[in-house]
Amino acid sequence: MKNLLLILFTLPVISYASGLKTILFLGDSLTEGYGIQKKYAYPEKIKSILKNKAIESKILNGGVSGSTTASGKSRLRWFLKAKPEVMVLALGANDGLRGIKVSESKKNLSEIIELAQKNNIKILLCGMQVPPNYGKSYADDFQKMFKDLAKKYKLEFMPFLLKDIAGEKKLNIEDGVHPNEKGHQVLAENLVSYLEKLL
Repeated sequence: MKNLLLILFTLPVISYASGLKTILFLGDSLTEGYGIQKKYAYPEKIKSILKNKAIESKILNGGVSGSTTASGKSRLRWFLKAKPEVMVLALGANDGLRGIKVSESKKNLSEIIELAQKNNIKILLCGMQVPPNYGKSYADDFQKMFKDLAKKYKLEFMPFLLKDIAGEKKLNIEDGVHPNEKGHQVLAENLVSYLEKLL
């Protein structure tokens, strides 16, 4: 009888643990939560949204301010020990702002994607855009890069990470580039509709 009670009490715990989703957010300052408290960055807000939908998740915030696609593969390799099941790939913004060759960024992103897929990690790729002053040709090629990668590797794809946020003063901190807490809430709500498909 004692053993039966022990089993009954431990079953919910086992069920909860088995349903836990480990999600890695691999990004830059936008993911890290630059300019705000990290607990208000969109990965944590997504955790709350998922919980309200009865989806328990473990969040790994792999956002590093200033990072480009070049550092992504080594960072992903470090996070593999945590065995993420899903990765939100949100790198590339700094590549664009620095005018890095699109071919170079594409190569780096491809290597990150291939490493993730080799480890059976589902991927949500988030696209980025650069301001028009970088030239139409570069801006078009940069935006197309994400679409091409999503198609090639058959990824879930969010075309623009900062949809409804970019250029909206009330949703960004004083620099006009990074979302404030309200902006991160909008970002989370937009992104979670794509992310749910992988959970």
